[in-house]
Amino acid sequence: MNLLRPIENLHYALGQIVYAIARADGEVQKEERQRLLNIVEAELKNENYNFDIASIIFQVMDKDHCNSVEDTYHLAMKQIRLNSHYLTPSLKTSFITLMEKIAKAYPPVTLEELLLLDRFKKDIEPLHGDPLYYSKIMKIKK
Repeated sequence: MNLLRPIENLHYALGQIVYAIARADGEVQKEERQRLLNIVEAELKNENYNFDIASIIFQVMDKDHCNSVEDTYHLAMKQIRLNSHYLTPSLKTSFITLMEKIAKAYPPVTLEELLLLDRFKKDIEPLHGDPLYYSKIMKIKK
């Protein structure tokens, strides 16, 4: 069973939400873009992925710059819901922590960013992964 694709989909959606939060207060500047990447890489560095998270985030930023923040957010949450059976409790916590750091990364933190962050927390809270999947992941990591 190839579990990598759903995990990649979750991270791609995460990249979309990172970008939506960063864009909530206007265009993402070059230095802000690099700071976002640094935060994502630092937050998720302990995960042992066979794919490049930074590459995923850059793909999102390059592809979604024409979409509205609202459209980007809706597309991302749809993808997260579709792949939520692979959303482990630790991954969910990492995603929320990452979003909090992204919102605070480039002062000032705007009301729009805070509202989007709060919405993300509320939208992801009821999503729970499949415990059968968790046990497979734990076996793979050992």
